[in-house]
Amino acid sequence: MIGKKIHNFAKELWPINRSITGEGLRKTLRLIKNKIPNLKIYSVSSGKRVFDWHIPKEWKIDEAYIITPNGKKICEFSKNNLHVVGYSSPFKGKVSYKELMKHLYTLPKQPTAVPYVTSYYKKRWGFCIKYNELKKLKKKSNYEVLIKSQLFNGYLNYGELVIPGKTKKEIFLSTYICHPSMANNELSGPTILTFLSSWINQLKDRHYTYRIVFVPETIGSITYLSRNYKYLKKNVIAGFNLTCLGDNRNYSYVPSRNGDTLSDHVAKHVLKWIYPKYKSYSWLDRGSDERQYCSPGIDLPIASIHRSKYGEYPEYHTSLDNLKRVVTPNGLEGGFNVIKKSIELIEKNKNYKILTLCEPQMSKRGLYPSLSTKHNLKKTQLMMSFISYCDGKTSLLTISEKLKVPAWELYNLIEKLLKKKLIKEKR
Repeated sequence: MIGKKIHNFAKELWPINRSITGEGLRKTLRLIKNKIPNLKIYSVSSGKRVFDWHIPKEWKIDEAYIITPNGKKICEFSKNNLHVVGYSSPFKGKVSYKELMKHLYTLPKQPTAVPYVTSYYKKRWGFCIKYNELKKLKKKSNYEVLIKSQLFNGYLNYGELVIPGKTKKEIFLSTYICHPSMANNELSGPTILTFLSSWINQLKDRHYTYRIVFVPETIGSITYLSRNYKYLKKNVIAGFNLTCLGDNRNYSYVPSRNGDTLSDHVAKHVLKWIYPKYKSYSWLDRGSDERQYCSPGIDLPIASIHRSKYGEYPEYHTSLDNLKRVVTPNGLEGGFNVIKKSIELIEKNKNYKILTLCEPQMSKRGLYPSLSTKHNLKKTQLMMSFISYCDGKTSLLTISEKLKVPAWELYNLIEKLLKKKLIKEKR
């Protein structure tokens, strides 16, 4: 069961403290590389300009906690890495309750959740705490605070895998690897993409080249584009940003900015047939790296397929987004399969041309049933209707939409017609 294997890999990655830079990100990339050995890991120095941004300093944290007046340690980084605001500056000292409250973040409407908070581009220190725990703090007291962290000139890292096909035209797949201890919003994307990469590598007769990247969100995709966007604009014909693919709830879709790319049409076709009640969002609901890939001047044909979309499920960006309550093997398998079906459809989305004038005589080729039944009649009608659209100009995706059937129901039929030399492929 592929979902179980993906879930086990997510468990392996779960305890790592990932951020947009640092050893946690590098360790995650190394573990992914263990499964897809051809992955290349790149480093970009702090301070490097990437379009309108600069690579930030690298962040390292060893220890953090608060000691209450009665000597109890709370908000321990070693117990939950969400307790510390991402990229917190180092701090050590005794502070009043009033001062401490300026540096605590909580969710009153989700009192049992530790929120996920970051401050990448402004120096500050802080802790994230369950609201139920916050209410226990004594107001007229002092608290000892330690954040043993460093900000220094280092590197931003990302991973890239290129799997060649028959053509230089590419399918682009991206995911992010920069969030600590969150399952759907973080681990579902890179774990599913890791196993998809292995599946793609084993595909026979790949037509397209596949470019697969694992980046820290936003700054990572901006960095990658600053180095590669001209080539990508020339060669990428479709692609997806992979995130939030691991729960058992809905399926959903965020379009490219264009909204009319091959990726958009494939995503909507696949989702319509595997989960007709899927939720369709607009470009205005974007929130992940599609913001960069589809931005003006970049204009890549990238859409997003999700289970429950980021920001739309209650556990999002909290400690409740875990591998028990939210992400399951079945959920991950569903996420894996929906992207897999989308890739298969892009690969098979060719134009087909009939090689006879008027309808071919099917019976002499053994393609027309010798016994007429209701079931055979339906299959025969589908075959003849498919042939009627094989003008060499109409794609498989368009034909399947006209016939009101999922494209994959036509794959075996196409193979039969190709073997009988009744149709030929055209790109």
